[in-house]
Amino acid sequence: MTDERDRLLDAALIHVPFEGMNDRALQAGARDLGLSPDLARVLFPQGGAGLAAAYHRRGDAALRAWMAAQPREGRLRDRVAGAIWHRLHLADPELVRAGSAVVALPQNAGLGARLMWETADTIWNGLGDMSVDVNWWTKRATLASVWGAVVLYWLGDHSTGHADTRAFIDRRIDDVMRIERIKSGLRRIPGVGMAADLATGWIRKPTPAAAPGAMKDHA
Repeated sequence: MTDERDRLLDAALIHVPFEGMNDRALQAGARDLGLSPDLARVLFPQGGAGLAAAYHRRGDAALRAWMAAQPREGRLRDRVAGAIWHRLHLADPELVRAGSAVVALPQNAGLGARLMWETADTIWNGLGDMSVDVNWWTKRATLASVWGAVVLYWLGDHSTGHADTRAFIDRRIDDVMRIERIKSGLRRIPGVGMAADLATGWIRKPTPAAAPGAMKDHA
């Protein structure tokens, strides 16, 4: 069933530039493959939203594989920026624009937020993040917001080689690193770390990320 879904995804994406990220693209892809409309609905019960999510998650899977093959060295901010930059290169702007229009609909807002979170989670896990307390949540929430802003900027960027987008990424990551340094400094003040633990100790990631090596923050 997974192979059939992947085949339909490929076939439907060909029609997205003409039909949009919707049921029409799915049905056109199904016709190309000789699949019944009913099977297409079974494979993608959410219609266009499911199609957009499948395309997005395929990109995350490719990013995950790419990061696994990269050496864990260099400054953290450069590695985060590099991962975001590579993730953009794994996407087709026209397909992302069509998918964004679908997940931006009120009924799909939750899905859109989840997809941004998943990309942030993929990046942090690929970097070897092993935090299990509130930092696990804040890192991903912060990076998810950065990713969302980067995608919107990238879609409107007409600079050569998307150079302006790369500069935008660098600025946003610098902002994030600045916040992380402030947080780290505050925790070294006597009593602050304990107070933070008491305030947020109830927030725990169920299972630590099974990534080799500890995270080293070289801002």
